Amino acid sequence: MGTAIVPSDTASAVPSATGADEEARHWSGARRLQAVKNGVRKGGGSVRGAVLYIAEWIIENAPRVPVRDLATLRAQFPGLGPDQLADKLISGAANATSTVGAGIGAAAMLPVPPAMPAELAAEITSVAAIEIKLVAELHEVYGLRPPGALKERSLAYLTAWTEERGIDLTKPTTLNAALGGQMKRELRQQIMKRMFRSLPNLMPFMVGAAVGAVMNRRDTRKVAEKVRTDLRGRAVAWDALRQLPPLEQPSKPLPEAARAALEGMDPGTDG
Repeated sequence: MGTAIVPSDTASAVPSATGADEEARHWSGARRLQAVKNGVRKGGGSVRGAVLYIAEWIIENAPRVPVRDLATLRAQFPGLGPDQLADKLISGAANATSTVGAGIGAAAMLPVPPAMPAELAAEITSVAAIEIKLVAELHEVYGLRPPGALKERSLAYLTAWTEERGIDLTKPTTLNAALGGQMKRELRQQIMKRMFRSLPNLMPFMVGAAVGAVMNRRDTRKVAEKVRTDLRGRAVAWDALRQLPPLEQPSKPLPEAARAALEGMDPGTDG
């Protein structure tokens, strides 16, 4: 079959493949955004239910996020000091969240009500896994590993991520509170707020993936710098650290979509 030739004087009226793809993304995004708006107008029950479901997912899966201990990080980044190592981790995490597509593994990720698109749920949970891992490893870099077993530490890191601050090891009551029912309820409320702030991440379907990439990169760096600034004030020098056992690794891997997102945190990636 021959190739059709478009006359030069009519070429501008024929949309390019790229333009057609962008238009398709626009309408796809518009429908998804309208679904969220419809859910909110109906009382927000279905959206709230979806958000609570995802918040529970993040709480449940936080202990399944793999965290590198200080010895591992220093071996992967030889010759770097704490701040230089932290820079590397932040750049890698920012790059990873910027490349998280809203459609990454969405179909296999988790069921959500129609008022919250599965793509948005997949993006939120993937970004959360990346940022929780980053927060945990920043605590390792600055010599402030919280006490306890895997589950207790994971809840402490989750609290630090949600509140955008470092863990204060001099206040054991704060750490103990992370295990209580009241703290978990507060944690779900805080995660819910973060998720509602993430609703604009539907925009990549409307104006191109670059917008979502910039937003994710900016938000990840913002959280990381807040936590890092907090940790710096209490940092323990590496030569003053007591010998700590290697961090135990999760026995169950994260779901495929979240694992794929974490694989983007390449140790050698610069921002």
